[in-house]
Amino acid sequence: MPSSPEDTTDHADPSGSPESLILHATDNGVSWITLNRPEAMNAVTWDQRERIIALLAEASADPGIRAVVLTATGRGFCAGADLRGAPKTGDRVPGDVARTIRLGAQRLIAAVLDCEKPVLAAVNGTAAGIGAHLAFACDLVLAAESAKFIEVFVRRGLVPDGGGAYLLPRLIGPQRAKELMFFGDSLPAAEAERLGLVNRTVPDAELTRTARAWAQRLAEGPTRAIALTKQLVNASMDEGRAAAFAAEAMAQEINMTTQDANEGVASFVERRAAKYRGV
Repeated sequence: MPSSPEDTTDHADPSGSPESLILHATDNGVSWITLNRPEAMNAVTWDQRERIIALLAEASADPGIRAVVLTATGRGFCAGADLRGAPKTGDRVPGDVARTIRLGAQRLIAAVLDCEKPVLAAVNGTAAGIGAHLAFACDLVLAAESAKFIEVFVRRGLVPDGGGAYLLPRLIGPQRAKELMFFGDSLPAAEAERLGLVNRTVPDAELTRTARAWAQRLAEGPTRAIALTKQLVNASMDEGRAAAFAAEAMAQEINMTTQDANEGVASFVERRAAKYRGV
């Protein structure tokens, strides 16, 4: 599946470098981040994780980037974590596992949640474990009809990590989240959409085209207003009404200092289409 524009893609090389295993391209203000280990169903390595985190941080800081698409090559979106590429350590001591999760899977999910640009997941295939959580952390989720989501941890006798027990109850409620996590059943894309984990399911052949169209709409929007809206929505799940209302008022105060906000109001008064610049 072609997952990003061809003209600016960092092409894969046989060395297995992070640059070849995570492809990166920019196109009309959209940063395309593509997992590229199709032979491993895109199980994410330590090096890949660090590159994704770095690219998301770059997207936040670059005014030329106004949206991000996260997708993959081959039949899988991400089959989970592949720890074989992690730096070598000595014998495990108490605290090592918790530290590994905090500095690893949780940092990856936090990088998506905290990215100042909207992040769109284009899920082309199986998303399992941390791969499913990587998709669920995105602001919008498109899924190919053949895609499926698996809370695979229970199958291995493990507790869900990578923010799963934080994300799922907020997306679909505690009972549905427990059902997925207790049984570890494969969830087809259409059912994930019905539950509210996916915004839209599309035919496999239409996934990239739809992702490009959605990302372009985001890139042409008022970037700072969208960033502030993302922050408000994400924070609202963890705070009471008074704090949420105060944050909303302050966000609008900050937003009204942007050129895009002034352009939006002026275009309404002048009865013309707004032309946002992302500042």
